[in-house]
Amino acid sequence: MAITFVHVPHPHIAKRAKTGPAKTTDEHVGFNGKIALALTTVVGTMWCAYAFSVLAFFALPSAISSGSVLQLIQWLSQTFIQLVMLSVIMVGQNILSRASDKRAEMTYEDADATFHEASQIQAHLIEQDHAIDSLLEKVITLEAALAKR
Repeated sequence: MAITFVHVPHPHIAKRAKTGPAKTTDEHVGFNGKIALALTTVVGTMWCAYAFSVLAFFALPSAISSGSVLQLIQWLSQTFIQLVMLSVIMVGQNILSRASDKRAEMTYEDADATFHEASQIQAHLIEQDHAIDSLLEKVITLEAALAKR
């Protein structure tokens, strides 16, 4: 009576070892996507937010000289906040994206380590199966010897 278990690794393990974790930079983009990425990279900086702030302040004297509170509110909401916050939000999204990529990398490494540990457990179990088979053969031999007596 031998133990006959054969471990068959899941095919995803080998595939995952080749590909690594998914990252935002791995995404395929066409011509339009490359233009969008370039613009996003430029607009999504604090330097662009500072430039938009300066640009918005050029319109401030006109809003003040109108003497209308509505004009000031429109300048603040439509000019300043929209221009500046666009870049600031994009900077935040870039930071969150990098953090997400870092988490994906760490999760991948954790999963890879788990796969390695599981393989080690499988190897250990195979060795235990061999030891149990050896003990079973000895027990069978002893039972046969005792039965003959």
